[in-house]
Amino acid sequence: MPVDLLGRPLRALRVSVTDRCNLRCQYCMPEAEYAWLPRPTLLSFEEIATLVDVFTGLGVDKIRLTGGEPLLRRDLPELVRQLAANPNVKDLALTTNGVLLSDHVEALHAAGLSRVTLSLDTLRPDRFTALTRMSLHAQVVQSARDAARVFGSLKIDTVVMHGVNDDEMVDLVEFGRSIGAEVRFIEYMDVGGATQWSQEKVVSREEMLDRLQRRYGPVQPIEETAWAPADRFRLPDGTVVGIIASTTTPFCRTCDRARLTADGVWFTCLYAKNGIDLRGPLRAGATREELAARLQAAWSIREDRGAEVRAADRERHALLAPADLKKQPHLEMHTRGG
Repeated sequence: MPVDLLGRPLRALRVSVTDRCNLRCQYCMPEAEYAWLPRPTLLSFEEIATLVDVFTGLGVDKIRLTGGEPLLRRDLPELVRQLAANPNVKDLALTTNGVLLSDHVEALHAAGLSRVTLSLDTLRPDRFTALTRMSLHAQVVQSARDAARVFGSLKIDTVVMHGVNDDEMVDLVEFGRSIGAEVRFIEYMDVGGATQWSQEKVVSREEMLDRLQRRYGPVQPIEETAWAPADRFRLPDGTVVGIIASTTTPFCRTCDRARLTADGVWFTCLYAKNGIDLRGPLRAGATREELAARLQAAWSIREDRGAEVRAADRERHALLAPADLKKQPHLEMHTRGG
């Protein structure tokens, strides 16, 4: 298994299958127009499966399918079937906004998907419309119920923002408990397309914990050995919640994940400005051994600490301007899989 300059192994890969999305969330895609990846450049399912096989041959055992919105990619259960057939894939997950999930949840489960994470930032339809510019709240809530039923569990991701949805944390915990889902609260991040980001909108980990404790009483941290982005906590009644504090308390020193865009560019950090082209060598006939050597060489010199560097910036503001993103769509969070 490759290890980088800070001793971090390469264990997890997020695979974006499309850069398109059917929502326009304030914290991810707030602009009116976007530059999309040309469709002929997108990896086929067979090419994705080949690259995943190269990664898993080096020790990666966690694969997460992302987008954009991954369910906009036609016949996604077929890709799940191909990846689930890889014996080295121990955990095959999907992150979705939930709009289309109810229509596909049974097929995804039957194809071998291990688990689902669904994004849900509010339980109020009017707020959902304001946040996403789409009136699709009922579909997302129904998808959450369906996914929890079919898979037996579910993770719900909520980006918490001051003055937007920070008064709904308790309501979301209660909703998650009612359907058997674990809610994970995420600090608003200043990455990629978050062109309207400001420090004032960030609800910090400490603020989140304070709100939970004011409602539920003492919250106990759960000690875990696995490298994961979320710190998990147990409420007095046993309910478990997670907090992903990438903005104020980055977890760069234990980050073991990389990202593959839908057109085959590999990024070793969510904040990285440059990626490594894998589609070109793959389509030019590179062998698995040659591709593996390319991955190993790149990871061995990795020293990314993007979130830590941003956290140390005292004059922190939105990372990129809209004009920069239109010139370089690979810098968008929805392109590199969030």
